[in-house]
This record gives sequence, structure tokens and C-alpha cells, in this order.
Amino acid sequence: MNLLTKRPHIVFFVFAVITFMLGFNANGGIDINIHDTYFVMSNYHFATLISILFGIIGLIYWIVKKVNGNLSKRLNLIHVTLTFGGIFLILILNEFKPKSFEIDTLSKYDFNENLEMIVYLISIIIILVQIIFPINIINGIRKRNKTSG
Repeated sequence: MNLLTKRPHIVFFVFAVITFMLGFNANGGIDINIHDTYFVMSNYHFATLISILFGIIGLIYWIVKKVNGNLSKRLNLIHVTLTFGGIFLILILNEFKPKSFEIDTLSKYDFNENLEMIVYLISIIIILVQIIFPINIINGIRKRNKTSG
């Protein structure tokens, strides 16, 4: 718990390296359908993008810690746990998706639709929780300026 609240940069650096290394082993791709348009990205490029984002977030956390910014431990904990907890939850839920495209009954279709909706909602939560990061950084820098002035 101490690592998540006092040194979140280490967590982001570790997961940046892990994500980058897993990207070398990733086959296939991600395709997002929006109306009649498909956006396709290979898993390797997606893993590289995510690892770069984790690295940037970790670097910003590290810089703020080095300039003695007073980050909120609660906001650090919320940001780190919802980001990585949500990612792990999505990975676990994706294992429940049927591997074949054959849908025998209506219940399998409903289950797949509900599972997909849950994954989308978790993804939206992960994206929205990233707003906590700049809020925490700004508050930490503001607290530092108030105490040093």
C-alpha cells in the first residue's frame, strides 16, 4: 500500500516495462467498429502506446516527487488502483468471451452483449479516472508553492 500511495511512479515504470515486453509476444489486433468505419491497430503497437503512456505518467509522478510536490495519498491510491485494477478486470472478463463466432442460443448472445457492455463501461471508467492525475499534480504543486512562499 505504501508503494501505491508514496511512490506510484515505480508502479507505472514497472507496468510500462511489462506491457512493452508483452507487446513483443502479442499476435492479432484490436479493431474498433464505429458505425461503418473500422479502426484497426496491431497488439504490438497498442502495447507500445500503452507502455509509453505509463512511462510518461510515471515520469511526471517522479518529477513531482523530486521537486517535493505534496501529492495526495488518497488520489494516488484511487488513480493507481482504478487504472490497473480496471485493466486487470478487463483482461479477466475477456477470458469469458466465447472464442468461436457460433452463437447457438439467445442466452449466449445476451451474455456476450452484457459482457461487452461491462468491458466498455470499465474502459470508460479507466479513461475518466485519468482526470484525477492532473488534478493531483496541480494540487501537489499548489501545496508546494503555498508552503515554500
